[in-house]
Amino acid sequence: MQIQPHTIEVMLVDDHQTMLWGLQRLLEGAGMRIVASATTVEAARLELAQCVPDIVLLDLDLNGVCSLALLPLILANEKTRVLVFTGSRDDALLDRAIRAGARGLLRKDASAEQVIKAVGKVCEGELWIEHTVMARVLNELTRPPAKADPEAQRLASLTPREHKIIASIVSGNGALNRSLAQSLFISEHTLRNHLVSIYKKLGVANRLELYVYAVKHHLGETADTVS
Repeated sequence: MQIQPHTIEVMLVDDHQTMLWGLQRLLEGAGMRIVASATTVEAARLELAQCVPDIVLLDLDLNGVCSLALLPLILANEKTRVLVFTGSRDDALLDRAIRAGARGLLRKDASAEQVIKAVGKVCEGELWIEHTVMARVLNELTRPPAKADPEAQRLASLTPREHKIIASIVSGNGALNRSLAQSLFISEHTLRNHLVSIYKKLGVANRLELYVYAVKHHLGETADTVS
């Protein structure tokens, strides 16, 4: 018994009626079946609730609305694959489409033969992505994460109370702990505990080093903004 070849079912999403008309005749002439078409994101959502195509040929710009938000819905059934069909030259947008799960990227100036071949290849599970786009996406995915700024981490670890204590030290011009504690309405014991925590967080050994560090990083300037 001879097995009949599978007819590729395609959904077209494009905001130009003329483009939809041309694609439908092109793909149907190649033996494929158009199961749905849409010109807006909303219409596409409605159509996707009614059918599960093999391929969605997706324009990224639908009357000024980016259609990338459709990808999770399209790909949720684990059958449908997305072939982006776009005139956009926005590299960041194209890269986002690939990272979001699109299996192919086809320019709108592609030949009829390329369109038919791309739909077939993507339906078979292959990728149809320009080398330059794939190289950018892979480079971004494999790039080592940026190292965190240790100074920023230290400063971020300070509490609002600790910021206020540091500001008081900067403005106190060498005032004794007793005076600083009184100005902050806390006990000397509590002040010393805060200072130990601050020293540890900022990697300083004493009040003099803390003063120098605070002036260097403009910590005293936060006195009026921290409660």
